Amino acid sequence: MAPMGIRLSPLGMAVFCLLGLGVLYHLYSGFLAGRFAFFMLSEPAAGGPETPHGSAPGGTVDLRELLAVSVLAAVRGGEEVKRVREGNVLNAKAKGKTREGAEEQLTTGDLLSNRRMFYLLKGAFPAVQINSEERVDTADQETVSWDHSIPEDIKQKIQPKEVPAESVTVWIDPLDATQEYTEDLRQYVTTMVCVAVNGKPVIGVIHKPFSSYTAWAMVDGGSNVKARSSYNEKTPRIIVSRSHAGKVEQVARQTFGNKTMIIPAGGAGYKVLALLDVPEKNQEKADVYIHVTYIKKWDICAGNAVLRALGGHMTTLTGEEISYTGSDGNEGGLIASINMNHKALIEKLPDLEKTSHK
Repeated sequence: MAPMGIRLSPLGMAVFCLLGLGVLYHLYSGFLAGRFAFFMLSEPAAGGPETPHGSAPGGTVDLRELLAVSVLAAVRGGEEVKRVREGNVLNAKAKGKTREGAEEQLTTGDLLSNRRMFYLLKGAFPAVQINSEERVDTADQETVSWDHSIPEDIKQKIQPKEVPAESVTVWIDPLDATQEYTEDLRQYVTTMVCVAVNGKPVIGVIHKPFSSYTAWAMVDGGSNVKARSSYNEKTPRIIVSRSHAGKVEQVARQTFGNKTMIIPAGGAGYKVLALLDVPEKNQEKADVYIHVTYIKKWDICAGNAVLRALGGHMTTLTGEEISYTGSDGNEGGLIASINMNHKALIEKLPDLEKTSHK
């Protein structure tokens, strides 16, 4: 019974009850939310998303795994390159001109190889930056999976090594020597993958699709290829681009002597292999690789890594190390050698550097 002089209306009672229920709901829901959040943080949900392979906690990647995927990517890309060439369905067209005015060719082999290589690497290592010579069309995306297997030769020679994912840049050349590819000069054609850490090339893979030969190396790790030990430093054999042979020949002979042999060849990957002990009957041998004009980094990164791993050198014509970050081009030309006095070679080439920016 209400106190004397006080009357409780039904409406007042209803409002009072609703306010009370609101306070209780607010307090209880906050308690439940707190318990739910605690549960979610302390107990991961069964069947929840796993950490992507190749991106360990802390944002790192294993370079041994990345080497294994790089080898597989180069081989898979090479399969596309070979299939297109043997089927004679190149569909070659000009995609632009070089700084020297020569037309750059683009074929179906370039595009299919690029797609296969890019998506295989991206699927295995989604946190890693990948730079490729050809544009990746997201509308043409495909799923290319890696089965997480590591070849036995890589297991035996390379130890796992974790590096921050943000420090890694992968450079893909899905078809090196496209011009020669269109001319059916198959020995020059390669597919390449390079891994740079903080701008320094540390993994290089060079694959020859038409002979199924693959060279790979990892700096401070191991390799499946060796350097050649025989050369004549007084009259070296210099390998150069087919299109630049005339430009290099005169200066090279003045520098190294009239007996110097100039070897015109296609493809930066092929030229680096010429400096190594490669068991290929149609692989020419050279002592020095020189390029005197602008060149893209995906053309040279893999070869640079292989040479570094074997104790060789690839620098600009003035001896500067080439950084594989930032822009995709190298302005200073290049000179590459192995088991030679690289500094002495550079000192002999002051005149060539002047033409490297043209």
